[in-house]
Amino acid sequence: MAYSLTVNGKTSRVDVPADMPLLWVLRDVLNLKGTKFGCGIGQCGACTVHLNGKPVRACQTRIAAADNAKVTTLEGLSPDGSHPLQVAWRALDVPQCGYCQAGQLMSAAALLATTPHPTDADIDRAMNGNLCRCGTYLRIRKAIHQAAGTLAPSSKAGA
Repeated sequence: MAYSLTVNGKTSRVDVPADMPLLWVLRDVLNLKGTKFGCGIGQCGACTVHLNGKPVRACQTRIAAADNAKVTTLEGLSPDGSHPLQVAWRALDVPQCGYCQAGQLMSAAALLATTPHPTDADIDRAMNGNLCRCGTYLRIRKAIHQAAGTLAPSSKAGA
């Protein structure tokens, strides 16, 4: 069956089975490799994308549920990497292995869209469920604060 979705501002029609996960549509059909496969059961957050502005796990979201929806992936966050979160991520050397970072960034972007100046508790709540094998949670939190303008850009990552 054919489904229509707008991914990063570009409308696409895909002819795939209704139960195909959005993750595989993005990666294998639309060739957008920023969204990562992590656990496949929606528990790690590596595959987080925005569906109509809300963070969802693409591995658990069937294409039928995304029909006529707006999807934003890491590639759509900023065409040139200038989104404040991406800038803060680089400035604070957030990633180590980097595998989870696309999902971390997408969850953080969803948080800042609804809560422009989050507290530590807001960040912890929003980021809960995004697992980082390397344990860079403190740098992630600092980067979110920096992107939100609640941490001076010259602050260095602590842990």
